[in-house]
Amino acid sequence: MKELDPLLHSQLRLAVMSILMNVDEADFVYLKEKTESTAGNLSVQLEKLNSAGYISVSKGFQGRKPRTVCQITDHGRQSFAQYVDALKTYLNL
Repeated sequence: MKELDPLLHSQLRLAVMSILMNVDEADFVYLKEKTESTAGNLSVQLEKLNSAGYISVSKGFQGRKPRTVCQITDHGRQSFAQYVDALKTYLNL
């Protein structure tokens, strides 16, 4: 059986990746609301995904408010697809 990527096997990181697979980009507030996570936990998990090259994170301002925007990278898309394929082997799909 194929090994599941331990970075993607975390519930919150998997949720973030699943969301980012379906949108062009998502800001921190949107991800926090959709995943129902705390700001601190989400921040840590985004940093892990960013460090692995699965997502890109850009910080800027919208008006006077800080805004953090995340996008999935090509490497992230490929890793997510491999994770799903590996998961299918466990489910016999």
